[in-house]
Amino acid sequence: MKQYKRLPTHIGIIPDGNRRWARCNGLNKEEGYAYGIEPGFTLYQECLKLGIKEMTLYGFTQDNTKRPSVQTKAFQKACVDSVLRLVKEDAELLVMGNTKSPLFPPELLPYTKRVTLGKGLMKINFLVNYGWDWDLNYSLQSDSSKKTVAQGIASADISRMDLIIRWGGRRRLSGFLPVQSIYSDFYVIDAMWPEFSVEHLYEALEWYQNQDITLGG
Repeated sequence: MKQYKRLPTHIGIIPDGNRRWARCNGLNKEEGYAYGIEPGFTLYQECLKLGIKEMTLYGFTQDNTKRPSVQTKAFQKACVDSVLRLVKEDAELLVMGNTKSPLFPPELLPYTKRVTLGKGLMKINFLVNYGWDWDLNYSLQSDSSKKTVAQGIASADISRMDLIIRWGGRRRLSGFLPVQSIYSDFYVIDAMWPEFSVEHLYEALEWYQNQDITLGG
């Protein structure tokens, strides 16, 4: 295993490119989401070996649900299948998203409070039916006595991300945890998510360890 002089404590993952990959491989767009499940578990196992403490993965956003219903059903199913498989692993799982919407998969409701699975070796946050505006405006609908913005957001239990890696070549955050990403380093992989390789992770970590981390100071 490769050695690094400095590793991120918390990595954010934007697994983009499922639809484009499907289209390039002669499949319907919605078929691409199922091919994104296995890469997520390969990544989890590799990060576990490296000693990464926390990982957040983008499942789907409230904006994504504007897509054709066949695609919406496909990525909802991929998220459910991923979580039901993860419960057999060692993690502290939190599914974060707007549960009041009918588009939130009901099968995932038991995991909307952090749950220890097995030995609970890594915190895993899975954003499902997530919206940045829903997250930031959460305090307006709940306890407004919170002292800071960070304490009042829906995702307050998720820590600041050190590194965000996005597959699929796009250079944007797409509303990914706006508070926790404020000082994140951002690395883009041009390959589509279903084309995931552990070398992509190594490439991002090699780049990260040479960044100047000041947190604005």
